[in-house]
Amino acid sequence: MTTPDVEGEAIDRHPHDHDHGHGDHHHDGGHDHDHDHHGHSHDHGHEHDHHHPHGGWRGFLYETFVPHSHDAADRVDDALVASGEGIRAVRISLVLMLATALAQCLIVAISGSVALLADTIHNFSDALTAIPLWIAFALSRRAPTRRFTYGLGRAEDLAGLFIVAVVAASAVVAAWQSIDRLIAPRPLEHLGWIATAGVVGFLGNELVARYRLGVGRRIGSAALEADGIHARTDGFTSLAVVVGAAGAWLGFPLADPIIGLVISAMILVVLWRTAGEIGIRLMDGVDPELVEHARDALTGVTGVRGVRELRLRAVGHAYRLEAVLEAPADLTLGEVEALRDHAEVHARGTVPRLEQVTIACRAVPADRDSRGAGEG
Repeated sequence: MTTPDVEGEAIDRHPHDHDHGHGDHHHDGGHDHDHDHHGHSHDHGHEHDHHHPHGGWRGFLYETFVPHSHDAADRVDDALVASGEGIRAVRISLVLMLATALAQCLIVAISGSVALLADTIHNFSDALTAIPLWIAFALSRRAPTRRFTYGLGRAEDLAGLFIVAVVAASAVVAAWQSIDRLIAPRPLEHLGWIATAGVVGFLGNELVARYRLGVGRRIGSAALEADGIHARTDGFTSLAVVVGAAGAWLGFPLADPIIGLVISAMILVVLWRTAGEIGIRLMDGVDPELVEHARDALTGVTGVRGVRELRLRAVGHAYRLEAVLEAPADLTLGEVEALRDHAEVHARGTVPRLEQVTIACRAVPADRDSRGAGEG
């Protein structure tokens, strides 16, 4: 072992079966290290205080449309299995949405409602948005290549952007149709059938939304959650057909376009937040609380004097962590190896869906206590 100077050079390691090269310690899941934890336990229980609004209409809309999970310890051990579950969710939701649209088509043929026809076309377009998401999940399962060394997990977020664009276009069309109905009102006919079709559309969309959001939260897919939000907002759009039919039955035909404008505005508000979350992921942004929890877990490892650098990024539905730890210069090679292994265990016990961990050590003088230094 080479003793570093005060500036803190990398601790040299002896050759062994796992080549860590120049101070890098790279774990890619399935390695065969024997973790000797020296009898100490790793208790990483923590709570996330998200400060979500829970009162009034704002809280109702937030809880209804914005996907979030209070269980940060929800983990996925195998990214391939998670992607397989995501593909299955997309297939099932595609079938459900097509069945809903076909059922509405039958009622359109009976009632001749133009408004219901527009809603049916909308639901067909929603079903088609599942296709790029399906492709994205399939791409995310491919192994890394020399060009795409991190794999194709980003395809999920790109699919999420496509879905956001489709939702935006749908909201604009819905708003335009509502304004047109306000300017040139037209009487509604076959109100009973129209209301029935609206209920069918709402139930079908809500069923798909619950399924997509549940699977998306479980596997950590922002794209699948975005698609779930899309289905939920579309369900309320279908429900507006029912309210509009009821308003026309009560002698107020303008109820339909007014409610259409309100729902269009709701869609755009939710869309802004969803697009922002996907944009943050594409820019490698993560929850600052999660970074602090990871830092606390690493600094809690026996022998770690500080965390010089810490980087966390989400690729697809999994996280990847890179850290540079400070350790005493007088540690033996075996002690350095054990320290890195313990640090990985702490990180995996704290960060959910942590697929890959890369840890390097930098030496500091043995008498220097630099715990907490280095906010890299």
